[in-house]
Amino acid sequence: MNPYAARRARLAAGMEPGAVAVLFTAPEVARNSDSDYPYRHDSYFYYLTGFTEPESALVLVAARGDAPARSILFCREKDVDREIWDGFRHGPAAARDSFGFDEAYPVSELDAQMACLLADVPSLYYAIAHDASLDARVAGWLRAVRAKARSGIAAPSRTQHLLTLLDEMRLLKDDAEQALMQRAASISGQAHARAMRAARPGMFEYELEAELLHEFRRNGAQFPAYTPIVAAGGNACILHYSANNAQTQDGDLVLIDAGCEFDSYAADITRTFPVNGRFSEPQKTLYELVLRAQAAALAAIEPGRPYSDVHEAALRVLSAGMLEHGLLDKAKYGSVDNVLAERAYTPFYMHGTGHWLGLDVHDTGSYRALEREGKPSRLLMPGMALTVEPGIYVRPAPGVPERFWNIGIRIEDDVIVGDVGPRVLTDAAPKTVLEIEALMRG
Repeated sequence: MNPYAARRARLAAGMEPGAVAVLFTAPEVARNSDSDYPYRHDSYFYYLTGFTEPESALVLVAARGDAPARSILFCREKDVDREIWDGFRHGPAAARDSFGFDEAYPVSELDAQMACLLADVPSLYYAIAHDASLDARVAGWLRAVRAKARSGIAAPSRTQHLLTLLDEMRLLKDDAEQALMQRAASISGQAHARAMRAARPGMFEYELEAELLHEFRRNGAQFPAYTPIVAAGGNACILHYSANNAQTQDGDLVLIDAGCEFDSYAADITRTFPVNGRFSEPQKTLYELVLRAQAAALAAIEPGRPYSDVHEAALRVLSAGMLEHGLLDKAKYGSVDNVLAERAYTPFYMHGTGHWLGLDVHDTGSYRALEREGKPSRLLMPGMALTVEPGIYVRPAPGVPERFWNIGIRIEDDVIVGDVGPRVLTDAAPKTVLEIEALMRG
């Protein structure tokens, strides 16, 4: 539990002296009738606690004067009868000892305790405007404290947004987080390789999805990190395709965007391969263009360089390839600089080249340097985790070479910013034309 206790201490140290912070985990959500969706805790809450039970809240009290910081858990009471139906629950006493809290109480006592904890403190940190019911609950606590004003007790004079502090903390991954992300990436890479080995013309997309899910679970991953995309042929030109129910045809490329969640940390990998095991010349031409764009983007990942350099490096390579292969009219645009200035690439490449990665597949943290004038792109730092995922998507259209129609390609890897450059976590998934074709032949 050391990483979680250390994070709580860091957060408390960054708060105003004597302030109080409160953070809830995610609620259980009904799927239909008396069935719930599989439960998944809130990422912010888990980051600070390691505690995965629903109906829980964390309260932090920052140090002030001689009074040390305190961490307090509110959770479900121990209930042996309920455990027969729903499984083990810690209860406050065991949770306090197992997870390193200073105090722990039944969650049913939270409202009464908060009316005491907020007395004479300077500010309250919570997820402002994150959930209407939470905002209403906080308002109730503040009213309860203000009702004691005649006794000389003051309510917090300020409310502050807790998640902005946590976003900055979560942006830099510690060694424990990086190890979990590597495990998630390795399992996910093996799953992509399994799907490539299983692929045959005539299979349905969902059959390939089943290969992925089998490999995730057999290696201990708890969930897919997001709904897998298994898109054959023209479906690969739909960025968030998720039906996964079409039948593959001989000659199709299959784009799979899928990653598992291992101990709450996400992987996010995309690979594109020919369902018959052999790239056609047009497919190979565009595939190797995207691969070169990714190599350029990876080369731009260095501490101290702007995050935006990653996207811009990929764009230059893709734009040059679009001119070279006739996707864009060279006579009209003339140069890569003109393509970039007019954003002429957008019919074929319309998304960013990556995003932060961690407890959430689109992880927290600003992409802008909010503290710098003009809010330019923030600078990369060791410990940041991001995806690198250029692509190209060619829909049938007038003026577009027919040999490229219905080709959708994306290549995505997970990367940690190291002390001198990128550390790619997802090498277990074959990526070059030679590697993919050799694996599928085998």
